[in-house]
Formats: sequence, structure tokens, C-alpha cells
Amino acid sequence: MQNWRSRINTIIEGTETPAGKLFDIILLWAILLSVLAVTLESVQTFRLEHGLLLRRIEWFFTVLFTIEFCLRIVSVKKPFKYIFSFYGLIDIISILPTYLSFFVSGSQSFAIIRTFRLLRVFRVLKLFRFMGAAENLRHGVRTAMPRIIVFIGAILSVAMVVGTTMYIIEGHESGFTSIPTGLYWAIVTMTTVGYGDIAPQSVLGQTIATMLMIAGYGIIAVPAGIASVTIARAADSKNKSAMKSAGSHCETCQVSHFEHAAKFCKFCGNRLVEN
Repeated sequence: MQNWRSRINTIIEGTETPAGKLFDIILLWAILLSVLAVTLESVQTFRLEHGLLLRRIEWFFTVLFTIEFCLRIVSVKKPFKYIFSFYGLIDIISILPTYLSFFVSGSQSFAIIRTFRLLRVFRVLKLFRFMGAAENLRHGVRTAMPRIIVFIGAILSVAMVVGTTMYIIEGHESGFTSIPTGLYWAIVTMTTVGYGDIAPQSVLGQTIATMLMIAGYGIIAVPAGIASVTIARAADSKNKSAMKSAGSHCETCQVSHFEHAAKFCKFCGNRLVEN
């Protein structure tokens, strides 16, 4: 029994073996095709002509993913740890919509969440070197989050004041039927979306709208700027830490990982500096 579980685990989780690589490639293609089937089913012309075929394809992949999920649970040492992990939860959520379609019409469209399963491509194609950049991004966003929350709070306050002002100035005649409607208009205007379903008619209202639109361009850039600066600082701090931990580094290339006792940079040829 242990041998059987170990063999399944090697195929499912092992990317170094031919069987493991084949399994992962087949899985990625299955995910892509199932997402394509769900997408095409939402197009009315395809649904009317090939609806039955698309549903059969969807059920085929759902059963296939269900079997795969069960095999993963059986093969791992700690099933509950896998079930409640990020990939485990994504696997469950990607399977459920098709089964729920028995009770809730149209719920199978939520199977599009299978797209997240394509994140396994990092493991299959050995793209872990990009995970460092993803970690920097995550760290930067988390560090910047308090400032972004404060900024968003300030923007919502401005939107509330402006929305209320427009409700008082424009009134029901221009479509500003309530303060929430005014708030909705202010947010749409500040973000430069501009649906055009509500628009001020008075000169004063149009003046306020113009100032809000101009301010909106600056407002959009602030959260991105905060996150970018924080991410850059995190990456710079990480590079400095790596340089300190290394034996030597190149001041020209800023590379810090060299073989022991190396005297010259293998990239530019300059003499290495001892840390």
C-alpha cells in the first residue's frame, strides 16, 4: 500500500521523472481546454450549436480533475494540510461549480477559476527563479498597505463630500437622486471611468466635475507610486543583504555570487571587492 501511494506521489508531484513531467504537461493542457470550454459555453452562438458537446467536455474534465484531486489526497502524508493549502482550496473550488450546476443554473461558469491552477506552470517549467520577484512584489504591497489604506480612506472622504455637494447642487433633475448616487458619480469621475449615465447640468456642477476629473489623474498614480517605491526598496535591501553575506562582489556589475577565491568578475573582468 505504501509503495502504491509513493508511486502515485512520484508521478503527481515529481517533475524530475518522465512520468511526472508527462502528467504535469497533460494536466496543464487539460486545464487550458476546460477553461476554453467554459469560455465558449458563455458565447450564445456556440452554446446554441454545440451546447451539449461543451457540457460533455466540461463534465469529462470535471471528473478527471476530481480523480486527480482524490489521488493527491491519497498520495500525500498529510491530506488535511494539502486540502487547506492554497492549491488544495483552488482544486476544490475549481471542481465544485460543475456539481453545483445541478442545483444552481449557470454556476458552472465559475469553473473558470481553474485558471489559477495554471500557476503550477512555475513548478513544471522550473520557473522558480521568478518567484523571488513575486516575493518582492508581495512584500512591497504588504509593506505599503497601511499607507494605501489611509490614502483610500482620504479619497473616499473626498468622494463623499463631493458626491453630497453634487446632490445638493444638481438634485433629482440631473439624476443625482440621493447621496449614494452622488458618491457613485464621484468615484466614477475620480477614476476617470466616466460611464456618462449621470452628468451635471449646471455651470457650478460642471466646474466641480472638471476639477475632480483633473485631480483624478493624480489620484490614480499615488497608490501605484507608493507600491513601486516600497517594492524597489525591498529589492534594494535584499541585494545589499546578499552582497554582505557573499565573500566578494563586483562594483561594476553589482553581482555578488562568485566561486570561492575568485579574484575577477566573470561578467566584466573587473577585480572583485572583498565584503
